Amino acid sequence: MFRGNNPAKVDEKGRLKIPSGFKTLLDAANVTQLYITSTDGRSAQIWPLPAWEARENLLAEHSNLDDAVEKYLNLTSYYGQQVEMDSQSRVVLPQKLRDKGKLDAEVVVLGKLVYLEVQNEKEFEERLLGYEMTAEDRKSVAAIVRQNS
Repeated sequence: MFRGNNPAKVDEKGRLKIPSGFKTLLDAANVTQLYITSTDGRSAQIWPLPAWEARENLLAEHSNLDDAVEKYLNLTSYYGQQVEMDSQSRVVLPQKLRDKGKLDAEVVVLGKLVYLEVQNEKEFEERLLGYEMTAEDRKSVAAIVRQNS
């Protein structure tokens, strides 16, 4: 499970070094192949390839039935690129994402349970100021936790 936040930098060649805590988890799962994609162009999702393939298999069961799945697949394919981590734990972020998401310098790498999310640090911090857990949000999270306890 990926969790937490690690500040990082994207170099002039578009390479991101996977933070060591996250790299340790990838190594433990023997994963070097990753799928980098996005659903909004503002952030990059870095999926271990086996997790992405499991997601694709699940979505394939519904691809002819649901317009939302079609939209999701169009976005994740448009922004998507399969990559291999190099010997220095770096991956090249797709150019489309570097441009649209401003992923060209200081970024945050957030653990999102089964994948990593990369966002422009300044823009993320600005959006974070507007986040507030409402009473409804708390109820929704509590219901999920209770349901699975």
